[in-house]
This record gives sequence, C-alpha cells and structure tokens, in this order.
Amino acid sequence: MSAKVRTPEEIAARVKALESIMIEKGIMTTAAIDRLVEIYENEVGPQLGASVVAKAWSDPEFKKRLVANATDACRELGIGGLQGEDMVVVENTDTVHNVITCTLCSCYPWPVLGLPPNWYKGPEFRSRIVREPRKVLREDFGFDVPDSVEVRVWDSSSEMRYWVLPQRPAGTEGLDEKALAALVTRDSMIGVGPVAAP
Repeated sequence: MSAKVRTPEEIAARVKALESIMIEKGIMTTAAIDRLVEIYENEVGPQLGASVVAKAWSDPEFKKRLVANATDACRELGIGGLQGEDMVVVENTDTVHNVITCTLCSCYPWPVLGLPPNWYKGPEFRSRIVREPRKVLREDFGFDVPDSVEVRVWDSSSEMRYWVLPQRPAGTEGLDEKALAALVTRDSMIGVGPVAAP
C-alpha cells in the first residue's frame, strides 16, 4: 500500500506519547492501559485465530463445526466476545482462494484476528480488492494466486464478520497443534498471504 512504513521505534514513541496524554488528561488510567494491553496480548488476537485454524487442521469434526458455525466453534475454545458475535469462516481449497474486506468501513473479527491492520481500514484496499483482487494480492502483498484458482472476495459487515480457514501446508503431517498454529498468520486468515511453510 502507499502508506509510509514506520519503524518499531517510531511506533513505540507515538504509543508512549498518546499514553502519556491520555493519562495526563484523565481519559485513561495506567491500570486501564495495562488491562487493554493484556487483553490484546492474551485474550484476543491472531494467535487465537491461529489456534482455531490449527485445531481445524488437526480435528476433522471440529473443522466441520467451524465451517458450519464459526462463532459457536470458537466459543468451544473460549474465544468470542465483542466484534466476534457473528463470525463466518470461509475455507480455502485447491480451487478457491478467499479474501476478506469490509467495503463500508473496517468490520473485522477482533477475537480471532486482533486489531485490524491499517491497510485493511484504508479506502484504497477496500475498493481495489473487490475490483481487482489478483492484482492487489500480487502487487501489494507479493502473493500470486494461480489463474487456475478462483478468488472470492467476502465483504464483512457489522452483522457478519468473515475470516479465512487457510489450507494446511504440505509437509505438516507430523506437527502438533502448537507447531501448526505457529505457521498461521493474520494475513493468511484475511486471505492476503499464504501460510508459512514449515
């Protein structure tokens, strides 16, 4: 995307400045900020979605339940909450690759994917991915989907939040769920990147 990439140091400095201003103005307390950090590090985020994907890859019965009703299947694992009330999982296969967007704003399943990336919220991605998904995947993400694979774009909304069940990579047959989860990225669950090879 065309947005300037910031270094981790620049991001950390901005976060610290915002945190200081919010505390100084009485908008937030240090305890509230610590709790928010804890939530996004441990209770919501792509690591939780990755654990769901790994379970689906390892347990065919769970996978069926996940594809049939993602919200209920995630709840079985203690995953859910705000922005995750009505989730739908779409499965990548040898013939179909799925990509998620929200053309109206930035609706997104926070409990399984964490905070949406900046590019997901940008109008350029939201409009272009619908019109020219292969080109966006290739040019903006370096992800080339073969012409033989159909690309489907799913439009999330406040009523329905989609996310992708990526294909399990070859060569992972002997891996346990923890090792499988380590291969899954947020981008692979949005559909803009592949799962890492082991």
